[in-house]
Amino acid sequence: MKSNDKQIILSTRNITKSYSLGRSRQTVLQGVNLSVKRGEFLAIMGASGSGKSTLLHIMGLLDRPDEGEVHFEGESVFEHSGHRQDQIRNRDIGFVFQFYHLLPELNVMENVLLPMMVASSTLSWLGQRKKAREKVRDILTELGLGEQLQQRPVTLSGGERQRVALARALILKPRLLLADEPTGNLDSAAGKVILDILKKLNKEGQTIVMVTHDPAIADLADRTLVLRDGLLVK
Repeated sequence: MKSNDKQIILSTRNITKSYSLGRSRQTVLQGVNLSVKRGEFLAIMGASGSGKSTLLHIMGLLDRPDEGEVHFEGESVFEHSGHRQDQIRNRDIGFVFQFYHLLPELNVMENVLLPMMVASSTLSWLGQRKKAREKVRDILTELGLGEQLQQRPVTLSGGERQRVALARALILKPRLLLADEPTGNLDSAAGKVILDILKKLNKEGQTIVMVTHDPAIADLADRTLVLRDGLLVK
């Protein structure tokens, strides 16, 4: 099924999700409907355990709903093959997580290069390595990390690690950026740097969906929805 609204980049329809807890099941999403416009900065608030991260993971094709549909650029993504879902997840959607998810054995440059490597065949990668490294150097320099290219994540502060994670999320110029509590593991100063970057990106046209439990952070977005009892409310 296709959506005809060209202003909508992503929408969900009647998303449900539950998990087994021993002999019982806990339902966290109970028919979530959501539309995200191009260029929008949307915040989704909710208490811890409310299911907001689960919803974000479903929107980003990191998890599947029990029922319901996710439409990205008008296409029902879970009707695609697994390979096509992987392509969308890699090239069109960028992810920023609370705990960074950087590979400790790789340096800063290598961590940011990963999405480009995944998106390329072995032969094409050999031909574009130099240009790819230049692109990574440029984005890391823009984020204030031009001197840390060869450092491992363990040597960086939390704020620096999150900026590396942000560079990795942005390196393929995704159509949609999903941020899961991006300042939740940072002090206020480092968190402000990340939020300022997100606001700047959105001003330049980047579509962003961010989940948070903090009303002050949610206020930075264009629009805020609250996930309560498995449903989104204004």
